[in-house]
Amino acid sequence: MYDAGFPSDVSGLQRARGELRVRVIERGGASVLDRLFQAGCLKVRFPRPEIFGWCDAVTLNTSGGIAGGDRLSGVFEIAAGARAAIASQAAERYYRAPASGGPALVRMRVAVGEDAAAEWMPQETILFDGCAIDRHLDVELSESSGFVGVEVLVFGRAAMGERMRSGQIRDAIRVRRAGRLIWQDAVRLDGDIDALLRRLAVANGAGAMASLVHVAPEAERRVDAVRAALDSMPAESGVSGWDGMLVARMLASGAEPLRKAVTAALGVLRQGRPLPRVWLC
Repeated sequence: MYDAGFPSDVSGLQRARGELRVRVIERGGASVLDRLFQAGCLKVRFPRPEIFGWCDAVTLNTSGGIAGGDRLSGVFEIAAGARAAIASQAAERYYRAPASGGPALVRMRVAVGEDAAAEWMPQETILFDGCAIDRHLDVELSESSGFVGVEVLVFGRAAMGERMRSGQIRDAIRVRRAGRLIWQDAVRLDGDIDALLRRLAVANGAGAMASLVHVAPEAERRVDAVRAALDSMPAESGVSGWDGMLVARMLASGAEPLRKAVTAALGVLRQGRPLPRVWLC
């Protein structure tokens, strides 16, 4: 990892590369692995599913974190009738990047077939002061498929008193249904991010934020239940529903209260199914 106190030739620093390709199919009412390709620092494991009919996938980054110049990509295909919940083993850390090293590039794609369902539930993204990140998630749905996705951003290591005085963050999520773009969300923060987050119209001083999107025929009918679950949580939140979609936003002082809010909302949308074991560690 680059440290200003120990100058290095940035062009010669080792960069992490990782690639995943996963396909899940339905077979006899179960959701099973059909194809798997993994290379570099990205791996995926498949713990025993707790609910029949679902495939649980847990991603791992063996590099221990993401630094400027790293390149990670993944494709998850959930075929017709299959169901898969995709989570990360732990929170992902984005380390401080040298000014001339370029951002970490992360490209993920989730494709969900007819009458299939996917849940995208990585744990928190912890952004170190001075990090540089360019991350995209593209979700492609059919008319009859369902999706739940959550992204959690934690700005700085609060336990160490860190505030983000510099950084470059590009984080975008796009959801398409039958080829039509139905939702696009983008976060773009540069420079003194701590000062930006203190603005009332940005985050009002919050140290962590989360976005949750649910696409399904019944999504709008769950708005009141999600709002009720979030009312007692230690986070500021808002929930909206339209066009077969539910979107929730959450702000909190740090990772712990925000996780409680996200867990409450997921509990409603997952209709009593337990969270992946890695979320409970």
